[in-house]
Amino acid sequence: MNRSLHPRSRRIALVAAAAAAALTVTGCSSDSGGKQAEEDTGAASAGKADTPRMKIAMITHAAPGDTFWDLIRKGAETAAAKDNVELVYSSNPDAAKQANLVQNAIDQKVDGIAVTLAKPDAMKAAVAKAEKAGIPVVGFNGGVDDWADQGLLSYFGQDETVAGEALGEKLNALGSKNNICVIQEQGHVALEARCAGVKKTFKGKTTNLYVNGTNMPALKATITAKLKQDPSVDYVVTLGAPFALAAVQSVDDAGGKAKVATFDLNKDLVGAIEDGDIQFAVDQQPYLQGYLSIDSLWLYKTNGNFSGGGQEPVLTGPAFVDKSNVATIAKFAAKGTR
Repeated sequence: MNRSLHPRSRRIALVAAAAAAALTVTGCSSDSGGKQAEEDTGAASAGKADTPRMKIAMITHAAPGDTFWDLIRKGAETAAAKDNVELVYSSNPDAAKQANLVQNAIDQKVDGIAVTLAKPDAMKAAVAKAEKAGIPVVGFNGGVDDWADQGLLSYFGQDETVAGEALGEKLNALGSKNNICVIQEQGHVALEARCAGVKKTFKGKTTNLYVNGTNMPALKATITAKLKQDPSVDYVVTLGAPFALAAVQSVDDAGGKAKVATFDLNKDLVGAIEDGDIQFAVDQQPYLQGYLSIDSLWLYKTNGNFSGGGQEPVLTGPAFVDKSNVATIAKFAAKGTR
C-alpha cells in the first residue's frame, strides 16, 4: 500500500513496535483450538496464551448495519481467542447510551475496557469512573485528540484530520474542482475532522452534506438531490464503505459524471474499486484496531506494557487503496479481515 504521506510530527508518529508485539505471543502454548480459530477468522493463529482467563469489554458507537464494525469485532475476537480473553462486545450510536454500557462493564468488574470516543465529552465521566475503579482503559477508532486527556493507557486508530488532508491532496492530484463531503452522523468528531481535513488541503470547493446514516434510502435521495442541484460536483467523498456504495447509485440516479471516493473499506467496496465504480479508499485498518485494542490490554495486565509508551497514539492509517494495489488487499478482504 502507498504510505507516502507527509510526516506531521506527533500526529502521524507510527508506533510500529506495538503492532509487532501484537503478533508475538509470550507465555503461550500450542492449542488444538488454534487451527479452528484460524479457520473461523481467516487470520493466522499463533496458539493460545496460558495466562489466567480475563474478561475485557469492547464498547463502540457502531450503528446497526454498518459492516465496518464487523472488521473491528473480528480483529478483537482473534486477539481474545489468542489471549485467553472473554470478550464482551456492545455498542450504541447514542453517546449517553454508550456511556451507560461503560457503566455496565464497570458493574461486571471487567479486567479491561476498550472504548471509542466518537463524542468524547459525553464519555468522559464514564471513563473516569472506570479508571477510578482500577480498570485499565484503551481507546480506538475515535478520540485521537482526547484519549490522553481522559487518562487512557493507549490509542489505536488514525489521525482523522491528517487522513482528510491526505484525501484532499489526492483530489488535487486527480484534478478535482468541486466535491461534496458526506457526513452520516452530525457531531461525530472523527467524521467532522475528516471533512475539515479535506477542506483544508483541497484547492477547489468542498461542501459538507449531512445525511442520516441509519436510513440508506433517505441518504441516497439526499445525495442524488445535491448532485442534481449542482451538476458541477465532480467527486462525492463518503466517510464509510456502505455510504460509498450508496453514493454510486446516487450518481447513476442523478445522471451526472461525478466520481466516488471514500474512507474505509469492506469486501464489497474492494470489489467496487476493482470494477472502477469507486476511485479509491482511505484505509484505517479496522481489523488491526480491534486486534491491538484487546491485545494491548492483555499485554498490560500480564506484563505491564504500554503500547505507544502511553504517550503517543498507535496509528493504523491512513493508506490509500486504489486500482494500483487493490489486488493485494482483495485476498484479505475475501477472508473478511480487510
